[in-house]
Amino acid sequence: MSSSEVSELIASMMREVPDFPEPGIQFKDLTPLLADAHGLAAVTEALAATAGDADLVAGIDARGFLLGAAVATKLGTGVLAVRKGGKLPPPVHSETYDLEYGTATLEIPAEGIDIAGRTVVIIDDVLATGGTVGATVRLLRRCGATVTGAAVVLELTALGGRDVLKPLPVTSLHII
Repeated sequence: MSSSEVSELIASMMREVPDFPEPGIQFKDLTPLLADAHGLAAVTEALAATAGDADLVAGIDARGFLLGAAVATKLGTGVLAVRKGGKLPPPVHSETYDLEYGTATLEIPAEGIDIAGRTVVIIDDVLATGGTVGATVRLLRRCGATVTGAAVVLELTALGGRDVLKPLPVTSLHII
């Protein structure tokens, strides 16, 4: 599929939910896309095409796990689950970052997976403010990985996430 066809497919299968998770927010639900065999295959193929020479895929909690695993399978690589704080047994490497309403923490295992020297692409569902992807980049780099880029299904341009991540290459399959 061409990039415009993938974008059209995403738009046609995305559900908008008003006032979720709070009043005034128009939540973009990609669940129908991911639950559709054709939609999942098209998105997986398009995300995998952005990975370059990555030898590891980092999927961000939680929908990024689904997409990251699918992309890793397509590429013949492994997938690293970047978890929300407190979900992994110690020891962990962690990165805390600011949200508009507080802070959050991301973690990866500190033992059992050596990512030093690995070439990693980050996969997630949505790029909004860039905070989560930015924290993931810092975490992976601090652990010795080379982060080659990030790819997302949907980018919400009004929130400026791409600017926060510069100069990291970011690919978005659908932009609104």
